[in-house]
Amino acid sequence: MTSAAPATRRLSTLDRWLPLWIGLAMVGGILLGRFVPGLSEALSHLEVGGISIPIAIGLLVMMYPVLAKVRYDKVAAVTGDKRLLISSLALNWIAGPALMFALAWLFLPDLPEYRTGLIIVGLARCIAMVVIWNDLACGDREAAAVLVAINSVFQVIAFSLLGWFYLTVLPGWLGLDSQGLDVSIWQIALNVLVFLGVPLIAGFASRLIGERRKGRAWYEGSFLPKIGPWALYGLLFTIVLLFALQGEQVTSRPLDVVRIAVPLLVYFAVMWFAGLLTGKTLGLGYARSSTLAFTAAGNNFELAIAVAIGTFGATSGQALAGVVGPLIEVPVLVGLVYVSLWAARAWFHIDLYATPEPALEKTR
Repeated sequence: MTSAAPATRRLSTLDRWLPLWIGLAMVGGILLGRFVPGLSEALSHLEVGGISIPIAIGLLVMMYPVLAKVRYDKVAAVTGDKRLLISSLALNWIAGPALMFALAWLFLPDLPEYRTGLIIVGLARCIAMVVIWNDLACGDREAAAVLVAINSVFQVIAFSLLGWFYLTVLPGWLGLDSQGLDVSIWQIALNVLVFLGVPLIAGFASRLIGERRKGRAWYEGSFLPKIGPWALYGLLFTIVLLFALQGEQVTSRPLDVVRIAVPLLVYFAVMWFAGLLTGKTLGLGYARSSTLAFTAAGNNFELAIAVAIGTFGATSGQALAGVVGPLIEVPVLVGLVYVSLWAARAWFHIDLYATPEPALEKTR
């Protein structure tokens, strides 16, 4: 969270009104993209190696405070939890892509460009914004860091292969239309390096140096509260930029946006509840179950949009489907943060905001 009292965890004012801030950021971004001449085009030219510099800055500002909170000395305990790791891999790399493929064909059988865009979104597993949702839901930070790192490795290895399978091979087996996907492994690796590697190294270095020089009490009691709010500032900045880049496309094709949104809504809800129920069934406890749920439901929209634009063009239907991804994902996962906090009390019998921090650690 962006702030925490010495004994209990409480929602700060910034966190409490987060849905409002996010809504305003989305609307503001769409209006900027729609009514400020040349803004979208100017932003789209600020790229290096296919990566938007403004969006990269926003994501790095967003992720650094959360990754600086991770207690890296506890990561080994997470890597030893085979139930968590295996269930995460199964949800992210088997269930997620298969579900999105099925939903894309079920809801968009007559719109091949949008269908392909959705399948690409399903292949791009989340390595960035999920750390925010997990932190807001009081999930296990160390587990989130490990699962995000594992997804990153699999992203580099499996994205192109799964793209070929779901867009060419499987449709051929089923007698359906097929579209190829030509994407460079280097582009995926660069995406992972920028959006995860840089903030992860910075967060690890901050804790290592801070604790060695000032001690853990100073680091967690003084340093983290100062940088904490910047995670949400970075999130809001990124949202404004994303919607400013594609504001005109979103507002000019509202009915298409609605059709793309329906399977996305189903996808995010099904994946999140599948993750939470899997965790509860396996006895992982609330913190790791919520982490499993958010890492399963989130998607790497930065990569999905970049691949869609690079392969099919900035004005393609595939690119629009990628853009609608965060349009739906952001408000839905914010809502699921509140569902998760409710589930902590109703299903796991934990009152997160009346639980002392040492006791809370035992639920992780």
